Amino acid sequence: MARVNGEKLKRLRAWVQNYEWGRSGAEAEVARLLALNTGAEIEPNKPYAEFWMGTHESGPNVLVEEEGEEEEEEEEKEQQDVGLKEWIEKNPKVLGHKVLEKWGSDLPFLFKVLSVGKALSIQAHPDKELAKELHKMKPNLYKDANHKPEMALAITEFRALCGFITLQELKEVLEDVPEIVELVGTASAKQVMDIDERGGDTADKAKTALRSVFTQLMSASKEMTTKAISKLKSRLLLQSQLRSLTEKEELVLQLEKQYPGDIGVLSAFFFNYVKLKPGEALYLAANEPHAYLSGDCVECMATSDNVVRAGLTPKHRDIQTLCSMLTYNQGYPEILSGLALSPYITRYLPPFDEFEVDRCVLPKGSSVVFPAVPGPSIFLAFVGEGTMKTGCWEGIVTEGDVVFEPANTELVITAATSELQLYRAGINSRFFHGL
Repeated sequence: MARVNGEKLKRLRAWVQNYEWGRSGAEAEVARLLALNTGAEIEPNKPYAEFWMGTHESGPNVLVEEEGEEEEEEEEKEQQDVGLKEWIEKNPKVLGHKVLEKWGSDLPFLFKVLSVGKALSIQAHPDKELAKELHKMKPNLYKDANHKPEMALAITEFRALCGFITLQELKEVLEDVPEIVELVGTASAKQVMDIDERGGDTADKAKTALRSVFTQLMSASKEMTTKAISKLKSRLLLQSQLRSLTEKEELVLQLEKQYPGDIGVLSAFFFNYVKLKPGEALYLAANEPHAYLSGDCVECMATSDNVVRAGLTPKHRDIQTLCSMLTYNQGYPEILSGLALSPYITRYLPPFDEFEVDRCVLPKGSSVVFPAVPGPSIFLAFVGEGTMKTGCWEGIVTEGDVVFEPANTELVITAATSELQLYRAGINSRFFHGL
């Protein structure tokens, strides 16, 4: 990227997390992006789970000196391999005054690509109040004091469990899955079955009963859980010879292979099974249960790594905290298809101030303008090659490039000899407009 004059965009070296649920080697979009972004060699049997773009201390990005630049002043030479967070703290104006005022001298969002090879943990993210409390009590487990609302935008077909099923669906589960009733007890199951769905206080009763049943399920002993899952597996395999299993039943058998004897296998019956097509997005508020199952996605969230886990994981489980923090709202989650800003840009606006995501697909030779906004942005070149141009700067961008754009910068992007696909994360535009 060539320097022209004045403030320029900053190329970043991203960070990768190799969690065991990631996809292996070259199968993972995360591995491809890592190789392109850093030149790292892909290890075929290593899991590549998350590609981080931002300032969080668990995966900080670093500013990279641009290839082919002319000799810089000594002060700028010293900025080679400076962390993005450190650089922003020294140059806070790049965030814009409204962002500085609200969140201080740090990026309020963390941008990621995920490659999910097997189910992630059944988890939820704490709200701000609980995050502060957990960070104070267990700083080794809960590494920051921030909340973590998030959004996943599918790159491939992306499957997830998200939020609790409706009362009617829950009653059907308790009728059809005797192994769950064995673990929670007939009295708790009856409490759910006896709720009159036409009553005026149905929602409150349903939440109370769901909370009770779910907490008892998740708290079941290891011995009882293993026995119940073994029974469930035998029953479903037998029934599969007589009828087609439901999608949820097939999923539960898949989860049992991935996490044998794990209570998360049974709890999957309580959650909505969501399949996103490429270009569809799912957002997750604080204290809502979810588990990603498979596929590749772009993810954005508030700058936090706080996760409370309770199943489908070898990591630490905090079942008591999870069961006490959930909202127990029921019903299918909202799926975002995005808002077309132009023929080339689709915007995804979750109900959180910290972030929005744009997906940009530019045909060969075409150009698009990203107008100046009062906050910072991070761009990921996902496929193809093109140019980026501001009033005082111009450079080439190729797939795997991650670029930080300061606030109040108009950007023109042009695709070169093939289609160029980019993703952008920025502050939610509703925040600036007071909506």
